[in-house]
Amino acid sequence: MVARCSYTGRMTETKNSETFSPEEKRAMRARAKELKEAAGKDADAAANDHAISILPDDERELAERIRDMVVAAAPHLDPKTYYGFPSWARNGKIVCFFKPKSKFKVRYSTFEFDTAATLDDGAVWATAFAVHNDMTDSDLAMLGALVTKAAG
Repeated sequence: MVARCSYTGRMTETKNSETFSPEEKRAMRARAKELKEAAGKDADAAANDHAISILPDDERELAERIRDMVVAAAPHLDPKTYYGFPSWARNGKIVCFFKPKSKFKVRYSTFEFDTAATLDDGAVWATAFAVHNDMTDSDLAMLGALVTKAAG
């Protein structure tokens, strides 16, 4: 039996009308993958928002400022979490993340870059910065420039 593929529009030969052509099967798998990835990105973004929302007030305010800076500097990064920390990724790999001080009961929170960040500069470069609510616009601009560079 010959039938027209609903996805490609090509005529294909099938054994009966209840089976799908290889092209149709590939198209269905591709669409299923697209839907799964979209659902995953939505869930990752929600997890990022949740990780920020449950922080103590002072850290939540700081994390929100960091998030705004990251989104402005590299809007193509995907929000997600990394060990429960608000983070941002490129192609599924973590580029940067906010580590709140309350997680480890330490003196300060940090904003860090992971190994997917393209910050290489000679033989030594910084990958973590202590951050505080007193950060100025200039401080955020410096971090934003690094995020832009790190995001590639």
